[in-house]
Amino acid sequence: MHRLTRCAAPLVAAALLAACAADDGATVDRATTSATTEPAAASTGSTTSTTGTTVPSTTAATALAADSCPALPERAAPDPDRPVYEVDMAADPATGVVEGTQVVRFVPDLPVDRVVLRLWANGPRPASVGTSIELGAVAVGGRPAPVGQPDPTTAVVELGRWAPAGEAITVRVPWRLTVGGPVNDRISRQDGSLRLGSFLPLLAWEPGVGWSVDPPTSGFAESTSSPTARWSVSVDVPEGLGVVATGSEVAPGRWEVDAARDVAVSIGRFTVSTATAMAPEPVEVTVAVHDGIDDGAVYVDRIVTALESFASWYGPYPWPAYRLSITPDLSGGIEFPMHVLQGPGTSGRTTPHEVAHMWFYGLVGNVQGRDPWLDEGLATWAEGRIEGTLPDMAVRSLPADGDGRAGAPMTYWEGRSASYYRSVYVQPAAALHRLGDDALVDCALAHYVAENAWSLATPADLWRSLDATFVDWRTALGPAGLAPG
Repeated sequence: MHRLTRCAAPLVAAALLAACAADDGATVDRATTSATTEPAAASTGSTTSTTGTTVPSTTAATALAADSCPALPERAAPDPDRPVYEVDMAADPATGVVEGTQVVRFVPDLPVDRVVLRLWANGPRPASVGTSIELGAVAVGGRPAPVGQPDPTTAVVELGRWAPAGEAITVRVPWRLTVGGPVNDRISRQDGSLRLGSFLPLLAWEPGVGWSVDPPTSGFAESTSSPTARWSVSVDVPEGLGVVATGSEVAPGRWEVDAARDVAVSIGRFTVSTATAMAPEPVEVTVAVHDGIDDGAVYVDRIVTALESFASWYGPYPWPAYRLSITPDLSGGIEFPMHVLQGPGTSGRTTPHEVAHMWFYGLVGNVQGRDPWLDEGLATWAEGRIEGTLPDMAVRSLPADGDGRAGAPMTYWEGRSASYYRSVYVQPAAALHRLGDDALVDCALAHYVAENAWSLATPADLWRSLDATFVDWRTALGPAGLAPG
């Protein structure tokens, strides 16, 4: 049971803590490409595509390693030396100008001679409407530091020396973001609203590996890879506007969160619906709908059901709140920890898909440019579990350029957007379903979440969790291109 309330007053401050699914059509990525309607899935048997290959049957002779789910380990804790962001910003939807200053404290676990920041606001999709972010004078440890920009989405701050592993590095970065106009993306401005996701300079560090500099893509934004961090974000907006921002409000206009890998801010004139989910601890659910959009309370029940179901399958929801903001000109959903951005009319399967991303991306991250399937495929699995659509996914035809390539990086999918959804979202979920026991797949995923919480996981981490539950999971996942070669 949950409570439901509605009010018409602006949401002046909402606490939050971050691609994906377009309702009744293709699921879209974190940059939400324009959705193309997917063909109806067959309900039984094998299906042959004129552009692809025959899909295997839904059954697989896969021996189970355990008759029941092995005991779960204690969930991993965030790195005590995780980065710390302190952000002060002012935003005006009327002009599209967002000005900010951030101080980032970073403790690398490997020696470094530079700090790499990703500027996703300069990616191809935002840039197509004139959106851009520029940096001011950057300082390291209080001293000016030279900054190079090998491409529009990458800023390299030179330290001038090698800093050893374990040494704290503090970088001060002033920036100015100009949001050019409406675009089906994480950063957009329309009808007095601002949608801001992955909008400020982000550390691109992969612990144990180094700097992650995957190239941006024109059709998708599955290239972010941010380590879990502590955040303190102050947002100033013109009077009369509401703010939905990552974190819990600790002072007027300032939000903090102890562990999140990215942040999002929504600004507009919102009508609000609220509820409480038990996942299993109380979770405050808020749906904020911008003026002129005929959506609202319809989302609340679906969010509550998804939160409670996924918490029972994959482990407790890790934050005290879940916030959804509905703003114009967005065909699907874009997830951020605790805060999801969706567009009008996306109350269908988009909603549980985005909730699932709180576990598969928010809690357990991955390098999306290298392994986009690792969060999208698992979120689609969870979506299919709660929607009852896994059998249909298992017999869906696959495009020829995607069959067996579910594990391909984003560089492969550049220019193949028509094949991306069925190949990277549906194909992994279908392969997991062919293991033959959905409950034991959930068991393996619960182990994956517990063991890799707050980290940037790799496919090998998932394989280890499958090894604990299934003797020969490679039989089902190998043909999809998701087993070690």
